[in-house]
Amino acid sequence: MHEFKQLLRDAAGALGISLREDMCERFFRYYRLLIEWNEKFNLTSLVEPRDVAIKHFIDSLTCLLVHNPAGGARFVDIGTGAGFPGLPVKIVREDLLCTLIESTGKKVSFLRQVAGALDMADVEVVCGRAEELAHQARYRASFDLALARAVAPLPVLLEYALPFLKTGGYFIALKGPAVQEELPASGNALNVLGGNVKEIMTVFLPVTGDERKLVLIEKTGPTPEKYPRRPGVPQRRPL
Repeated sequence: MHEFKQLLRDAAGALGISLREDMCERFFRYYRLLIEWNEKFNLTSLVEPRDVAIKHFIDSLTCLLVHNPAGGARFVDIGTGAGFPGLPVKIVREDLLCTLIESTGKKVSFLRQVAGALDMADVEVVCGRAEELAHQARYRASFDLALARAVAPLPVLLEYALPFLKTGGYFIALKGPAVQEELPASGNALNVLGGNVKEIMTVFLPVTGDERKLVLIEKTGPTPEKYPRRPGVPQRRPL
C-alpha cells in the first residue's frame, strides 16, 4: 500500500474509524488533485503528504466522532474552501447527501472537478454566500447536519449554520482550543437562532497530537426569518 494511504488508514484507525482500500484510494486521488490545483492558485498552505493526510483529511473526519448521522441524512458544509470537512466525510459516509457551499468561483471549479474525478454521487457544489443561500426555500431548514471548519468565530458561525437546519438537526463546529473563549459570547446567538450546545468534545489528532474541539449544537426551534442577515453583517455585528 502507498505510504500516504497507509498513514491515512493507521491514523483513522487510531480514532476508531475504519477506512477501506477504495476509500484510501479516493483520498489519495483527492490529495493529488489538491496539489495539482494548488500550483495554479492557493487552496492550502499545507502541501506535505503527512500534513494533508492528518491536518486536513483526518481532522475533517473527527466530526464523525461527536455525531455520526443516520444513512440518507442530508448535510451541508458551509465555507468548505478546498472541500474540508465535507468531502472527506462524504468519502467515508457514501450514504449521506452532501452539499458544499463556497463563494469563490475557482474553489467551486476545483470541488466539482474532485467530485467528478472521484465519481462521487449525491454531491452538490453551490457557489454563493451562506447569508443568501439560507433564505432560499431549497436550502432553508432542509438539512439534518451542518458543518463548518475554520470559517469564523462561533457566534458568527451560528448565524450562518442554524438557518440551514431542520429542528432537531445538528451543527458541528470544528474548532481549536480557543473556542472556549468564544462560547460565552455565543449565548445570545443560540437563544435568538434556536440552538443549544449539546457537547464539546476534545480530540487530539494522531501523529501530530494537535488539539481540536468539536462543538455539537442541536437545532431546538425555528430560526426567525430575518436571519441570517445580509452578507457581511454577521461578521461585523455578531449577535
